Amino acid sequence: AFRRGERSPVEELHAVFDAIDRSPLNAFAHLDRARAEAAAARADVSLPFGGVPLGVKELDQVAGWPDTEACVALADRTADVTSTMVDRLERAGAVPVGQTTASEFGGVNLTRTVLHGATHNPWRIGRTPGGSSGGSAAAVAGGILTLATAGDGGGSIRIPAGFTGLVGLKATYGRI
Repeated sequence: AFRRGERSPVEELHAVFDAIDRSPLNAFAHLDRARAEAAAARADVSLPFGGVPLGVKELDQVAGWPDTEACVALADRTADVTSTMVDRLERAGAVPVGQTTASEFGGVNLTRTVLHGATHNPWRIGRTPGGSSGGSAAAVAGGILTLATAGDGGGSIRIPAGFTGLVGLKATYGRI
């Protein structure tokens, strides 16, 4: 749609922010509206993810964004670097919108923390979307955005995918 001129990355970003603002899911821990606006305005839609809004799991670092590990004790910490995965997605044209909620340190299979409260399953408010990538799964399954990062050491992609009706893949170590 971007390449055909049917919709612009800025229009899509505004739709994403509107969806976040209306959503009862509590899927985002941090939004960077100014940075996202600037990235969408200069998006090269010829790139693989050119102009596509991206949710970044709270446990993935983005320079200048909170680096809390979803933990109250680290609430004042800010990332100095951007993770390789996020950097590569940005180079491919993705537009980071903000951080999706995660379980504290990625340690449990639900997404509810003291720092951000409970994230809800889009299919049934009051139920968990799983964890630790619950905010990413809730945002995608809830139709807020189409692309979000996740990580999986012990089920943190697969469990939220299963809880929210998405497909989650844990690639073989070293494959990606």
